Amino acid sequence: MRRVVSPEQARRIAVRAQLLDGSAKNVLETVRHLGFLQMDPIATVATPQQLVLHSRLGSFDTTELDRLLWEERKLFEYDAFIYPIEDLPLQKARMARFRRANTLKRDRWIRDFLRENARFRRHILRELEQDGPKLSRDFEHELMPAGQAHRWWGDRQVRLMLDILTARGEVAVAGRVGKQRLWDLAERVFPETETVPWREAERELKRRRQRALGVWRERGEWVAHPDVSDEPVPDRAVLLSPFDRLVHDRDRAEALFDFHYRLEMYVPQAKREFGYYVLPLLVGDRLPGRAEPRLDRKTGTLELLGAWGDTSRLDEALTGLAEFLGAERALPRGRKRPAAPRTRAPRRKASRPPRGRRR
Repeated sequence: MRRVVSPEQARRIAVRAQLLDGSAKNVLETVRHLGFLQMDPIATVATPQQLVLHSRLGSFDTTELDRLLWEERKLFEYDAFIYPIEDLPLQKARMARFRRANTLKRDRWIRDFLRENARFRRHILRELEQDGPKLSRDFEHELMPAGQAHRWWGDRQVRLMLDILTARGEVAVAGRVGKQRLWDLAERVFPETETVPWREAERELKRRRQRALGVWRERGEWVAHPDVSDEPVPDRAVLLSPFDRLVHDRDRAEALFDFHYRLEMYVPQAKREFGYYVLPLLVGDRLPGRAEPRLDRKTGTLELLGAWGDTSRLDEALTGLAEFLGAERALPRGRKRPAAPRTRAPRRKASRPPRGRRR
């Protein structure tokens, strides 16, 4: 039965469906519930996957994510996303579909690229078979295609080849050395799984996406998943990653929360409305404001570069974020900490000063 809800109910359902109501318990179950975490190298405060988990779990051990990925193998990385290992059959269906794709201009471009660089492709697969896992820089070879400017990959087309082979399910990320990916043959990274036809996988992916989002628009109405409660949401204040699924669909976020949001890091500074990497502020089931924090890793301080809208609860969100990062809160620019009042200690015969609490 189709469950049509009011905008007020829809907001509460959306927040609860994304576990932003404080109900998340641990990293693994949170990823399983959300379906995935999107990855991105830009980390002015923390990586998107860490911010998404922090906004749900509060402070957590970030090494647990690496342990689940590379030691216990309960999660896996594919196409810049982190998925539960149980979803591998669905993602393998995507890989098979990618290999067969031949209708879009992009599909034909990839087919031509692989044909023109077939010797280099064979070289990568052979090197991994004999000596994998390896970093991308280990594939410097005379067969590497000549550099050609590309919007995302620049002129280092080794990465482009590896990303294409990953999308096809021929190679996979087996680990990381710092931020660098370790590559290996997919058959050595992924466990054997059943084969799911694409049509079946597509239906299941849609079902899971609707469950994770909680509400969606149909014919001008908000339709809700039957399993998500519309009870009032706890009054938490947290900052969200720009890649958080509560706001990732910008049009949906505007319709649901009356919150117009765009990530402006690729916008020239003079044309930005707000800032480089601005985070939405979630309070209960509302998005009343936004802020631009930045972690100064040299000094270990969390700075606030700007704030907009209703930020009366921002301090609470920043305090929680600073605790998670192990950082000290910095005062807004232009303000100084008040100097501690000077007091003259009474004279003592002993030369050793009195013991006090360490700060």
